[in-house]
Amino acid sequence: MTTTAISIAHPDRLFIDGDWVAPEDGGDFPVISAHSEGEIARIAAASPADIDRAAMAARRAFDTGPWPRMSPGERADHIRRLSDALAPRMPEVAQAWVDQIGALATAAPFVTGGGKFWFDYYAGLADTYDWVRQVPRLDGQGSARLAREPAGVVAAIAPWNNPFGIMAGKLAPALLAGCTVVMKPAPETPLEAYIIAEAAEAAGLPPGVVNLVCADRVASEALVRHPAIDKVSFTGSVAAGRAIGMACAERFARCTLELGGKSAAIVLEDADIDHAAAILATVITLSAGQVCAALSRVIVVDSIHDRLVEALRAQMALINVGDPRDPASRMGPLAMRRQRDRVEEYVAIGTAEGARLTLGGTRTAAMEQGWYFDPTLFVDVTPDMRIAREEIFGPVQTVLRARDQDEAIRIANDSPFGLYGAVFCADPERAYAVARQVRTGTVAHNGFLFDPSLPFGGFKQSGIGREGGQAGLTSFTEMKTIIL
Repeated sequence: MTTTAISIAHPDRLFIDGDWVAPEDGGDFPVISAHSEGEIARIAAASPADIDRAAMAARRAFDTGPWPRMSPGERADHIRRLSDALAPRMPEVAQAWVDQIGALATAAPFVTGGGKFWFDYYAGLADTYDWVRQVPRLDGQGSARLAREPAGVVAAIAPWNNPFGIMAGKLAPALLAGCTVVMKPAPETPLEAYIIAEAAEAAGLPPGVVNLVCADRVASEALVRHPAIDKVSFTGSVAAGRAIGMACAERFARCTLELGGKSAAIVLEDADIDHAAAILATVITLSAGQVCAALSRVIVVDSIHDRLVEALRAQMALINVGDPRDPASRMGPLAMRRQRDRVEEYVAIGTAEGARLTLGGTRTAAMEQGWYFDPTLFVDVTPDMRIAREEIFGPVQTVLRARDQDEAIRIANDSPFGLYGAVFCADPERAYAVARQVRTGTVAHNGFLFDPSLPFGGFKQSGIGREGGQAGLTSFTEMKTIIL
């Protein structure tokens, strides 16, 4: 169980306008280990006055600084230098994820490496993205040019469950577009954002282009409402996203909201049952189920229902819950005490609603400390139950029965969410036909699949807008029409 030392140069400071500055009121946040429940760091807490300093620094850098006036290629060179500065620190980034939320050490390098990929990917789009396009005028009297220009000053707000990857997925396209940024990580997981800020400093980005504040709810609201902020890019809960969307609407600020999910996996009669069960057991316990796109509703047709449930229960029973640093562990703890409390509450709700608990439902007996909870499987779940409609954000799988494919689609769509989904069946064309009928932002065939070059986002209460790929870059631009 080897560990990497995490070296944050200025944990008691905020990064504003190219300098590490003390918070005005001297406040700080404890960072707590999900495994040991002990304090692992203390990080500076920004006040509303600090938020104002950071927002105005980003505003000046956008209005009068060189960043938006550079060519995309010049900005890409800076982004590549930032990526190069991050490279030797990636073991620290992976360790921070393990220490803070109990993510598996075996998975951390892969997941955090995917976050670093964003900087290289978006730098590579500088020469191919359609920044300016010439089109003929309808009257035949000349032409017009359609230009993509930076949206302005961005508040990038990342959640605690994947703090590095999600922050990088916002920062990299925003920077390439020519925006300046105020990073606001979750107070529970700030260490990765500090490493990013130190890398931005080492890469020589102009002052004010990247700023870092860690803040509580009051100060964070000041950031969202600050008149210097042109766009908010937020990933997190539906409740917080709703408040942010309303605050942005009041002043017509742009926003991208990537929110919650209750994603459905439709399992049809010709599916490979063992393969589906293995995938579904892995996904619901990935990061202890604390993944917005987790396939937390399994909708299986009646003819194979019992066999799928038996296979899924067997696969989930194989998940070894333990110390995230132990290579034998397949699931670590929940990230926070309040998350474990939430999961316990939903287990009680599901039982009271009449769902049948066939596996788990309790704290992990072998772990005397840390916020551990066993993989949990409910069957005989109906679409009206809260455990089938509300995001639990834990290792709780719900299985719903459908008569046939058409009813499975209806059940999948009977949800306030629409972030992700999957179809398990033998025929890709059948999977495509089903996917076109499911109202969700991404649908995978026979797996839990992602491609960073493709857009990601949700329908309904799962959010507004798309991240990833060229769509993610476009979201940080405004279209300007120039008629010549």
